[in-house]
Formats: sequence, structure tokens, C-alpha cells
Amino acid sequence: MDLSQYEISQAPPKILYIPDFITEFEEDYIINKVNNAPKPKWTQLRNRRLQNWGGSPQPNGMIVEAIPQWLQVFINKVNDLKLYDEGNLKANHVLINEYLPGQGIMPHVDGPLFYPAILTITCGSHTILNFQKQMKDDEEAALAEANSVSFLLERRSMVAVMGSMYTDYFHSIEEKVEDKLDHSVSNINKTKFNIGDVLKRDTRISLTIRHVLKTSKIKLNIFFK
Repeated sequence: MDLSQYEISQAPPKILYIPDFITEFEEDYIINKVNNAPKPKWTQLRNRRLQNWGGSPQPNGMIVEAIPQWLQVFINKVNDLKLYDEGNLKANHVLINEYLPGQGIMPHVDGPLFYPAILTITCGSHTILNFQKQMKDDEEAALAEANSVSFLLERRSMVAVMGSMYTDYFHSIEEKVEDKLDHSVSNINKTKFNIGDVLKRDTRISLTIRHVLKTSKIKLNIFFK
């Protein structure tokens, strides 16, 4: 696959956006599997809930847990893109987030626990993913605003965040129930929508697929199907 056609040239390096990365059948399959996961797999946060698959990343090393085959299928699909060190590394962790309408996530960076390439599959609903460059304390907020960029993540799409976009930018999702598309959406020309469209949010399931750099020699073979 020639990935250059999916790179967003209007954004700092490097963002890849692939619409229809999965099929409607695969989307329904993922949502069903996520919703039917055992209750112990869910972690409830203030503004959303999530699942960790593959282990819980820690600075001292992630204790590796077996990943069920249904999820490994989509990890393999991502690995085939060879975005983790040109294919020399394989994804070993999936963070699944559930966002209800009106839920989001505060600006943050994923940090040095992971190889600096994060690939996210979106199911169930669109969202707007915002990026803002990290600034030093003495730099003006206006400058940070000028270095902001947003992306529309459609259902069944995949976005890859790499390079300086991973290391130098915060990313976030605003707490909204609908989004009006404007010129801040840098990948609008790669979607089926137009400037001015208003999109109502539904429940979104995101699969964030990563390579955890440091893992423990201890492995747990217990997993939920």
C-alpha cells in the first residue's frame, strides 16, 4: 500500500488518515465484542470508560497479557502497514475507549512508554481530534493557538500519529454532542463531508493500537475471549 496518498500535507509531520480502513461488518463485529467484554475488563473514569488489552503499560515494564484472537486480527491489519520502526516492531497493546455524546479527553501526550507511532481505529461515531503544540511557559497562548490543527475521524477510519505530531503536540477531544465542520479541519478533503456540515455524535468506540517499548519477562496467559 502506498501510504503517501493518506498523509495530511496541511498538518505538521506526520499524520496519516485512511478512511474506510475497516468494513461495516468489521465495525459491527468490534462494537459487539467490546460491549460484551467481561465487566472486569472495564475501567471507569470520570468522563469515559476504557479497556486495556495486552497488559497495563508501566514505566518499569508492561506485564504482557495474551490478546484474544478477535482483537489480534485488527492488530495484524495495523502491523501490515509497517509503521512501527518500518515493520521491525509489532503492536503489543490496545487501549479501547468508549465515548458517549458529550464526552471527550483533556489535552495530553502519550509519552515515552510507547514507540512514537499511534494508530487509532474509530467505530460507531465520528469525532474531532484536536492538536495543539506544546509551548514553553514564556510563550504566548496566541502562538499556541496558531499552531493548532484538527482532524475529522470518520466511522471505520484509521488515523496514525507519528513524528513531531506525537512528540511535540498535545491531542484532545472536546466534550460536545455535535460538531460543526470549519476550516480548522485539515483533512476535510479526504472525507465525505464539507465545511459547514453539522455532525451529531453517537457512542464512539476507539481502538488505539500501540507498541509498548518496555515489557516484563513475566507473561500472563489468562485472557478474556
